[in-house]
Amino acid sequence: MAPFLIDSPDIITLLGGGEVNDACLKNALIRAPRLVAADGGADAALARGLIPEAVVGDFDSISPQARTSLPPESLHHVAEQESTDFEKVLQRVRAPLLLAVGFLGRRLDHQLAALTALTRHATQPCLLLGRDDIAFAAPPELALELPRGSRFSLYPLARVTGRSEGLEWPIEGLTFSPSGQIGTSNRVTGPVRLSFDAPGMVVITPPEALDALIEGFAARPSARAR
Repeated sequence: MAPFLIDSPDIITLLGGGEVNDACLKNALIRAPRLVAADGGADAALARGLIPEAVVGDFDSISPQARTSLPPESLHHVAEQESTDFEKVLQRVRAPLLLAVGFLGRRLDHQLAALTALTRHATQPCLLLGRDDIAFAAPPELALELPRGSRFSLYPLARVTGRSEGLEWPIEGLTFSPSGQIGTSNRVTGPVRLSFDAPGMVVITPPEALDALIEGFAARPSARAR
């Protein structure tokens, strides 16, 4: 694997070429002004008067106009076709957290691929921000302060077991799998504490949870030691 193209101590906003909710993008950039684009996300950035510091992808989606409008040194072409553009970014950008806009909504197959990428590259924390949801791969341990009654869904993409505090329906003793037990539409009853024995769990929350999620990821021991 090549060295990281970007190794940032700061949270980064990542813009994809899918459905871009402008409110989500604004919320991300307020918290993470540094902007990276995944392939066609460069066009979405330029259309909003934004200049990404880097564009990563196989460049089958970025327009010729966008390519000529951006500094050549900001364009990072990755020719291989075995991974999505989102994965190419996750493999080449390291930051405490990515706030990714333009990966939820519009096409279901693209959303499923993005969720798979989250769990496949879970060592790079990333929140997918959409109009109605935030989705992320659960780390081994996470503590969150969320309002009581908040929707808190768990959707496994692999066989996973874990433990929880602060959820109306505790998960200890359950074995989750895509074709078996899932954990959608749970609810927050107090401070949430989660731990999982293996990667593969996707957590889905309302968009109002953004700041609590950022704080929760920042408080993890691995984040403090970075």
